[in-house]
Amino acid sequence: MRKIAILTVAAVALGAASAQAGSFGKPCTSAPESQWLPMPQLQAKVGAQGYKVQKAKLKSACGELYALDKNGSRIELFVDPTNGQIIGQM
Repeated sequence: MRKIAILTVAAVALGAASAQAGSFGKPCTSAPESQWLPMPQLQAKVGAQGYKVQKAKLKSACGELYALDKNGSRIELFVDPTNGQIIGQM
């Protein structure tokens, strides 16, 4: 019974962390959507920094790009959609 309680608490904690991880709890930009780069251009800017983008989406005024880094490790990048600047990574 105790193991179930511990696993439940851990699952809830992980779920809360995942919800915040989307954009670190805040948008990457306050600029209007009309100033955002098109997704192919955003991916190209990140690719020019040495990442191989596999999947990308925009969520909460933040680009979420799933990529491989220079070592081939999977990484999730949070990108300002107005200029392609990497704000954070997981």
